[in-house]
Amino acid sequence: MILRCALVDDEPLALSLLESYVRKTDSLELCGSYSSAIQAMKSLPEHPVDLLFLDIQMPELNGLEFSRMVSDNTRIIFTTAFEQYAIDGYRVNALDYLLKPISYNDFIEAVNKALQWFELRKKAETPDSFQTSLPTDSNHIYVKSDYKIVQIELDKILYIEGLKDYIKIYTEDNPRPILSLTSMKTMEEKLPSNRFIRVHRSYIVQKQKIKIIDKGRIVFGKEYIPVSDSYKQELQNYVNEHII
Repeated sequence: MILRCALVDDEPLALSLLESYVRKTDSLELCGSYSSAIQAMKSLPEHPVDLLFLDIQMPELNGLEFSRMVSDNTRIIFTTAFEQYAIDGYRVNALDYLLKPISYNDFIEAVNKALQWFELRKKAETPDSFQTSLPTDSNHIYVKSDYKIVQIELDKILYIEGLKDYIKIYTEDNPRPILSLTSMKTMEEKLPSNRFIRVHRSYIVQKQKIKIIDKGRIVFGKEYIPVSDSYKQELQNYVNEHII
């Protein structure tokens, strides 16, 4: 797999270094090199890339701001001299974070992570992948998470949240959600419909885990799951079946 990439950095030496790294990496094709986010903003919409190496601290328009304007199909690897930006980088769904001065070894590790991400997405989009629902007596599923296969017991799933390319699976026994590269549609088709219900474009909940519905929202501890109009009737039908 060869990824089309672009570079954005206002430091000429840093930009030159990244260009040299890309040129000696067979899995990358350099499609653009820009000295500012403003310059990149004029070109990338018409010439999108798979991977963007993006400096954070730049005048006029910084990397974090620009990352929110980039196509959803472009994955971002941030580059910066300031480690405190790492958390902000992940908030905008960056694939990785490189701290300057960047060594070629660190660069290659980030590229390999990008390659794995695109390979996983390709598999997730392959026809017939996860097309069959689980048997009704199944008590667990397997998902790909962080390049591992993870077993999740169905009984422990509270709800599932859909992001752009990922889903987050929230369970009773884990304070942090399990992140997996798949779609909500795929997950909905996989899960047994007698146990799970779609209540929003971005949420699937386990029916028996619904304890409180407050003002049209499902409550899980401190989290409130919205119920959209298009799914409201199905949820109401389920509640009516069990209401006293």
